[in-house]
Amino acid sequence: MDAAANPYLLVGGVIAAGLAGLADGDAARLVDTGLPGPLLTPGELAEAAGAEAHEIVRLERLAERAADTARDTHGFLAEVSDGIRAAVRTARGFKSVAAYRCGLGLAPSPPGTAEIYAAADRWLASRVPGGRLTDPVLERHLLWSAVRTGLPLQIHTGFGDPDLRLDHCDPLLLTDFIRATAPYAAPLILLHCYPYHRGAGYLAAVFPHVYADFGLSLCHTGARARAVLAELMELTPFGKLLFSTDAYALPELYLVGARLFREAVTELTREWVERGEWSPSDAGRVTAMIAGGTARRLYGL
Repeated sequence: MDAAANPYLLVGGVIAAGLAGLADGDAARLVDTGLPGPLLTPGELAEAAGAEAHEIVRLERLAERAADTARDTHGFLAEVSDGIRAAVRTARGFKSVAAYRCGLGLAPSPPGTAEIYAAADRWLASRVPGGRLTDPVLERHLLWSAVRTGLPLQIHTGFGDPDLRLDHCDPLLLTDFIRATAPYAAPLILLHCYPYHRGAGYLAAVFPHVYADFGLSLCHTGARARAVLAELMELTPFGKLLFSTDAYALPELYLVGARLFREAVTELTREWVERGEWSPSDAGRVTAMIAGGTARRLYGL
């Protein structure tokens, strides 16, 4: 997998490998830190780690690769459709970084065919080779295409690199889209969420197909990881809260993410048990769900 491929992340004890690209700017950081460009394929990673490795396909990168090879608009849209169908056979889910590209305040309904073709015509006519997809109509088309497959769809929310507008990344902006996608029952996983993690917890509480994955939130809050996890657990149903490290490239990042989570959840649940609010069996059961049980169920691992 080349330097433009998504980082591997530890999700509930299983290594997940995203096919379609780092968060914007991460490829440059790999070069800046002196890390090698070529990374392991999912199969190579599984062999090296002695663990399972599965793919999460990033929608924007799939579309950008199609745009690099398609001869015209019809060919581009056909390649996107074919790429999504092919991914269903091998991948465990999709991911979108629409938050980076145009923000999450998207129209909730799927775009019509004429609208999709017009947007694709505009984008392809103005795009330079390798250019990023930023058109909101095409982002909606990708999101709905993924939802219709029934596979889990990860959506970046909350903080990230400097090239996003944080006020455009509040997961509550997705409320109408979430409501519109409910009949398809495709799981929507809100990634990272911080500092909007309480809003993400609310969405997971009121919509059956929504989940909250706190990803890099604990790594970036460090000593306050326990407080952030406690806030996530205020409202998020315990069976809809997922741990992941969001680590990439450096083995130490996996260790830091896993250790911060382990310390935070152990301290919280121990305190609740000591106060008599939880039983030890409750603490163990909830911790097991968050740490990996829900991810295994959700992604069919």
